[in-house]
Amino acid sequence: MNRVNNILFHSTYQQYYGEIQSLEADRKFCGHTMEHFLAVARLSVIMAREEGLDIDKEVIYATALLHDIGRALEMTKGIPHHEGSVLIACDILDECGFDKEEEEMIVQAIEGHREMASKKRNKSPAAEGFTVVFRKADKLSRNCFDCLAIDECNWPMNKKNKGITL
Repeated sequence: MNRVNNILFHSTYQQYYGEIQSLEADRKFCGHTMEHFLAVARLSVIMAREEGLDIDKEVIYATALLHDIGRALEMTKGIPHHEGSVLIACDILDECGFDKEEEEMIVQAIEGHREMASKKRNKSPAAEGFTVVFRKADKLSRNCFDCLAIDECNWPMNKKNKGITL
């Protein structure tokens, strides 16, 4: 997991992650914390294996660490977070040892984690499958059933996780 740790300790990543933690310090709803990022990664690994997708774990963990890092740009500059996350990811991934094919898969999953494919790209079946799995893992990572602010949350009731599921 050397490349994943390269992301985690990258100065740009640390800057934006710190910004998010400061900006969300008083947030009572689900935050964009390391706990969330790692929950998404772990669920994605399980779900990718169950779907028969051969996606490298470092690609999955890299995607999870980077998918919401653009929240800082959303909160400070109004850039949609998935777009901001792509911008930040593109700045970091090259320096962390990911090849172009891996970078493209990571960026596609980040773009598509909010809604399916915000940009039309030619995706390989593996990249398409990974994007679907990743988006689902991101949503399932939230423990709505254990949230004190569930009634104030703006997620539609039918999207809230009312139990543990895969």
